[in-house]
Amino acid sequence: PSSDCVMAEQLCLSDSTCNATYRTLENCALAKTHLLSLDHNSRVRCLNAELDLGNSSLLHCKCHRRMKRQEHCLRVFWTVHSSITDGYFNLETSPYENPANEEHWKTDYNKLAALVSGKNCSQLAGDAKNPCLRATHICNLSKKCFRLRTDYASICTKGAGSEDVCDRRKCHRGLRNFFEKVPEDFTKRILFCPCQDEFCGERRRKTIVPNCSFQYNTKPNCLWLLDSCLEDHICKSRLADFQQNCQPLDTSPDGCSLHNHAACLQAYMGMIGTPMTPNYVSNSSVEVSLWCTCENSGNQKEKCDQILSMFESNKCL
Repeated sequence: PSSDCVMAEQLCLSDSTCNATYRTLENCALAKTHLLSLDHNSRVRCLNAELDLGNSSLLHCKCHRRMKRQEHCLRVFWTVHSSITDGYFNLETSPYENPANEEHWKTDYNKLAALVSGKNCSQLAGDAKNPCLRATHICNLSKKCFRLRTDYASICTKGAGSEDVCDRRKCHRGLRNFFEKVPEDFTKRILFCPCQDEFCGERRRKTIVPNCSFQYNTKPNCLWLLDSCLEDHICKSRLADFQQNCQPLDTSPDGCSLHNHAACLQAYMGMIGTPMTPNYVSNSSVEVSLWCTCENSGNQKEKCDQILSMFESNKCL
């Protein structure tokens, strides 16, 4: 039965046979993390160790997006499934539990939205024309939404306008906190608010404070972004989740293999606050992209273009 990987690890470590197999897999995963090339015998030993787990709960364990020990859980998952990370497009097994199986919080979003609608203040006059402004006002009425949004905005704007560079790592952590801990009723409406004009589009584009979380002084190569992502358990997991839930399919009427747009949008939100953070590319469209380029990719240009097109040309997304 599926269980979270932290519990599954504890069960395995209490059994001498499973413990020994798991320690072998830890060494295999460590070698991969440090990009050490394994000889043929070592690769066979690693694959055999994974097969030896058989029906162990470790082999079928998953993680939850909002769990407390998420990084630990994801480390366990990739230790057990290290063989599936050989190639970029093999990252199709998401370590996350199906969203339908996760507990959804009851929120007071509609109640707060009614409060905003009932107010006749001049500051809210633009709400009808600017859904992004309205979503922000409703967030401000929720203590948790307001606090966590203020937190990341504060961290991500430190150093702006001066010679200091913002702390991107802290900014990303603050963004992940916001999107993981605030109910989706709030976060989705702030990030995906429908805009009719550029002023609204500008507010939507700046939701994630792109000067810090998204843009570098010069665009890095997309392959470099991918390498940074695969070295990070959270980013690698979010990328696998995105690949699984936003898999385009040309023969499908909606362009999406799973036909589950809610899961795809959730997976897209999961990428924000990682080294592969995406964002809107302009104030006047809903096109999104990574902040990277495929120039000077040499003989890996095709792979680089595929990474970029996952966001720029993804019909499912």
